[in-house]
Amino acid sequence: MNQPRNKLSRRTLFAGVGSVGAIAATASLVPGVRPIEAPPLVAKVMPERGGGYTFSEHVKRYYKTTLV
Repeated sequence: MNQPRNKLSRRTLFAGVGSVGAIAATASLVPGVRPIEAPPLVAKVMPERGGGYTFSEHVKRYYKTTLV
């Protein structure tokens, strides 16, 4: 009678060891991740006579993209 052969070859063994090592390396980095705290929101007072334009960081980035 034919007995089933062991299907564990050297190739599958090293692939499994490599996968386990990659998972272990990733798992060791996960606890170091910390959530980023959002800055407190401050309500801006709108001017009484219009003129609500502010030169914010968003506007500065836009102007940098328009430079040639």
